[in-house]
Amino acid sequence: MENVTIVEGSSDSAIADWLAVQLGRALDAGEGLIPITVPGGSTPFPIMEALLEHDLDWTRLVVWPGDDRMVPEDHVASNTGKLRDMFEPAGAEVVTLTETLPVPHFALAWLGMGADGHIASLFPNTDPQIGEPRKVVRLTPDPLPEEAPFDRISLTIPALLASDGIVFVIRGDEKRAVFDQAVAGKSDLPVARLLAAARQPVTCFI
Repeated sequence: MENVTIVEGSSDSAIADWLAVQLGRALDAGEGLIPITVPGGSTPFPIMEALLEHDLDWTRLVVWPGDDRMVPEDHVASNTGKLRDMFEPAGAEVVTLTETLPVPHFALAWLGMGADGHIASLFPNTDPQIGEPRKVVRLTPDPLPEEAPFDRISLTIPALLASDGIVFVIRGDEKRAVFDQAVAGKSDLPVARLLAAARQPVTCFI
């Protein structure tokens, strides 16, 4: 896939620097609010902490969780609650995902990926489709991850594809192998379906 760039060995701070450049360009390109979607989990939060050290107009940023667990926002498993704690002190708005909320075109869709090839909370058992008419769905992973055994709410593949750019941050050889298979078109996992349909630049930090 010619639109996919793989960057190896970048530190959290280097990834944060790259993200800051992308957000700066989006902010400079026009006026008004800039929506982005970001992942949860343990990998992105140190990168977000480094990102927030950059001098950007955070008051124009609207942060959408790519997915969340169906728990209260003050629950330890809530992505949205963690994002609020990080971004709102800087002045950014953090959105609570609901099935009725109009989903914008994102300046950037930042994603993680599981070893099973899931993106956001689009696990293989949920059979996510490129032509899904909904932008937000509620679903139940099967099997439920032991570390977070909750129902989920998630942006869909079409919602994630409605973005100017896509970036992945993936750690570990196992996930690298899954991503490489997806880029090569040798799997039908959720990540492979997204990549096959993506026409915007895709950058993957590994």
